Amino acid sequence: YLGFEFHSSLVSQIGKSKDADYKNEAEVGEALSEAFKTGLLWNSDHGHVLEACKDSLKKLQLDYLDLYLVHFPVAVKHTGVGQTDSPLDKDGVLDIDTTISLETTWHAMEDLVSKGLVRSIGISNYDIFLTRDCLAYSKVKPAVNQIETHPYFQRDCLVKFCQKHGICVTAHTPLGGAAANAEWFGTVSCLDDPVLKALAEKYKKTVAQIVLRWGIQRNTVVIPKTSKFERLKENFEVFDFELAKEDMDKIKAIDRKYRTNQPAKFWGIDLYA
Repeated sequence: YLGFEFHSSLVSQIGKSKDADYKNEAEVGEALSEAFKTGLLWNSDHGHVLEACKDSLKKLQLDYLDLYLVHFPVAVKHTGVGQTDSPLDKDGVLDIDTTISLETTWHAMEDLVSKGLVRSIGISNYDIFLTRDCLAYSKVKPAVNQIETHPYFQRDCLVKFCQKHGICVTAHTPLGGAAANAEWFGTVSCLDDPVLKALAEKYKKTVAQIVLRWGIQRNTVVIPKTSKFERLKENFEVFDFELAKEDMDKIKAIDRKYRTNQPAKFWGIDLYA
């Protein structure tokens, strides 16, 4: 499926899909009756999985979630159920809780399935090794791994590993983060790439549409974020054309291994080191 994330100002225009996160759950609850409903377990709730899920359901006015994801493979000090704060220590470094393992968190996620609170569970921002470990200790396999992937950070090995083991790959930053927030994600953007611009001209599409179509043809789910209705409409107009193999190869050749999501910038620690 193709999913999208919206700001609360677009509640009246939603009707397709929504990832619940970042303190906007209550505002969008009314718009989710026909959506594929996804929730995220925040880092500070790894030791309070059941309570966090119930809190999300209450705010979203739902009886269940279609999908519930472990947002990041790290537990931090608990700050209250449903809070999305990331507590830092006195040195400005993420205050990691070393008493909670990812395996413990995952088994609590599995309990949500048995209780009927969620239909499927998944992971987010897991690399190959963490994904492999999750497959090894899980009874309920992760349905999804939501990761950063775009033409400048293609991660073919991780994508193929997940797909080989039946895990759907969702691209949470399919256009590169600079398009949304240059302060957090830097100014390097694949949307400025001359190869992609040439393809946009060839297919009479926008560069963003070329990038989204590329993601779809990789058999990944793309969830671009926008607060502009015209861009939302544009993002859906990617099913009336197909990129030729030679053009897919051209995009494959521009991979820079460039990660835009850099937790060290705001958490003081490189979670991907």
